[in-house]
Formats: sequence, structure tokens, C-alpha cells
Amino acid sequence: MKQSAFRKAVAGLLGIFILGCILAMTLVIIVDPFFHYHKPLKGFPYLIDNQLSQNPGMAEHMEYDSVILGSSMTVNFQTDWFKELMGLNTIKLSYSGAYPKDQSNIMKIIFDSGHEVKEVFLGIDVITYMGGVDETKYPIPEYLYDDNYLNDIEYVLNKDVILNYILRPMADPDPTNLSNVYASWWTEEYYNKEWVLHNYESPQPVEEEAPAEEYLPGTRENLDVNICPYIEQNPDTKFVVFFPPYSILFWNDVVVGNHLEATLAQYRYLAERLNAYDNVEVYFFPDREDIILDLNNYADYSHYHPRYNRFMTECFADGSTGLVAKEGSKKGKTIDEYLSHMKTIVQNYDFEELLSGE
Repeated sequence: MKQSAFRKAVAGLLGIFILGCILAMTLVIIVDPFFHYHKPLKGFPYLIDNQLSQNPGMAEHMEYDSVILGSSMTVNFQTDWFKELMGLNTIKLSYSGAYPKDQSNIMKIIFDSGHEVKEVFLGIDVITYMGGVDETKYPIPEYLYDDNYLNDIEYVLNKDVILNYILRPMADPDPTNLSNVYASWWTEEYYNKEWVLHNYESPQPVEEEAPAEEYLPGTRENLDVNICPYIEQNPDTKFVVFFPPYSILFWNDVVVGNHLEATLAQYRYLAERLNAYDNVEVYFFPDREDIILDLNNYADYSHYHPRYNRFMTECFADGSTGLVAKEGSKKGKTIDEYLSHMKTIVQNYDFEELLSGE
């Protein structure tokens, strides 16, 4: 009799556990805060703050006709600007610290999703193009990037998903503004020279100069594997590629690290290789003296004020400012003209005075 009662109790607890799992799974599937199964429910206050987990679902199920891709250099673009200036319904799918493989992972989902993509705005950080072709900045949750529903158990029975992305938004509804999703946390007071210099540490000097071709093999392979196939397979999509304007402190790192020629050669290779495609435009912003020489425009050595995201958007719409001329074209300046100016800025700049605080 006692054994029978025990079995009933165990069966009851097991039944409650199974029912709880079913209810949790149902809740996650219906709300789907990572947009893995469907587009957002109307009226639900979605919290969007997880690039690794939410970008693939957004790429698959959101409505858009153009995309912003890149690292934290792209997070302060507002998609409303692209609607205002170019009439584009744009989605931002940035990955902080993104490597080329990160761009490839999300572009595969974008172009497999069936969306008719008019334009891709791709920010390129040269330092990330030296890594391995399979290297990502952070480990990705594979179950959100593949088509295997069997491993979705990690999503539908995820405590963090239920608590932080379903129950918390329901208790304190403050839906994320998609136009400004992933925007940096820095407020106005962080964009000042004193703050930037306080947090900047110059690298250790390198005596031996890096060969000019030092970074080209890795860059070539990353383009071959992670970027160019999407450009070639989607000739009706316009790819707007741009190099962000890091502060002059970035170039101090380059000079102290003794790889100025190698870095300039890498910029040249990327620009020339990508600009050879008919469906690609390349923009060069690193030599903008009005931006890079004033550390009050930055929150650290590379991250610029959002007004320069607006400026670059206006350049894309204008189609001339910052444009790298294609071979034989008189529109824009050649990459050699941009790089010559960049080299002059760096070689003539008094880094010692800047870092001494005088």
C-alpha cells in the first residue's frame, strides 16, 4: 500500500514536471523572444539586446530590404536615417568585435531567408581581417543558427529566455526601439579628450618593421571565404563597404607597433579587391581630419560619436563624399589618394605632445 502511494506521488511529481516543461516550451514558442520561429507578435514589448542570439532570428523573420552589418562601429546607426535619406527599410544586425566569419554567418541567413535585399552596408575593421577564416569574436549558439529543431531544447527550455526575455518585459514593458537597437551606452559626457586619454594605454614599441605584405594573406583568405562569395552570388544587391574613422590614437598604435606600411597596404588591398565588383561601392573615412584629430569626438580610441554615424549615412545617400573611385572613374578619389593623405597625417602628427598631456 505504501509502495503504491509512493509510486503515485512520484508519477504525480513527474507529471507536474512534464506539464511545466510543456507550458514553458509553449510560452517560448508563442512569444519567441529570439524570433527563431516567427516574426514578432504585435503588442509584445520585446527586449532586444543580445546580438549573438537575436540577430539570426531577426535576419530570418523581420521585414526589411536592406541591412547594416559590422562591429560596434555600426551600432550607433539609426535605421530611420536610411528610410529618411534613401527610402530603405533597414535592419541593423551588428556584432561587437565582429570578425569576417561573423559577417558570413549572418549573411548566409539573410540571403537564404528569401528577402529581396537591395543594399548591404558593411563596415570593415582591418584588424579583424588577419584572423582565421573560421574565427568568431564569441562562440555562437549554434542551435539558433542551424536548421536542426532537435537542438532547440536549449532555447525553449532556457530559464534565462523565460525570465529575462518574456517575464521581465511583461512586468516592465519598455520595448526596444528597433531603429536604435544595440546603441552604445555612452552618454554625451563620455565623449571628451580627457576621458579618452585617461583610459588609453600606448602599446609596447616594436623595433622591427612589419613587411608591407604582412597582413595580405589572411585578408585575402577572409575575403575569399567569408565576404566575396555573397557579393558574387547576389549581383542585384548593392554592397556599400566602408572603413570607419578611428581616432588618431589608433594610428599611434600602428606607429608604435611599427606596421604603418602593412596597415596601409591592407586598406589598399581591401579597397581595390572589393571595388572591382560592379555591385560594390567603397567609402574611406579614416583620413577625416575633422573627426579623427579631435578626441572630443570619441569615447575611447576608436569609438566615435553617433553624429558621425549620421554623417556617414549622409555620405552613402550623397554617393560622393568619402567614395573610393573605381578604376577609370572620375567619381570620388582613388584609394592611393586617400592613403597618401592618411600617411601624411600620421607621419606629421605629434603623438608625443598628445600623450604627454601638454
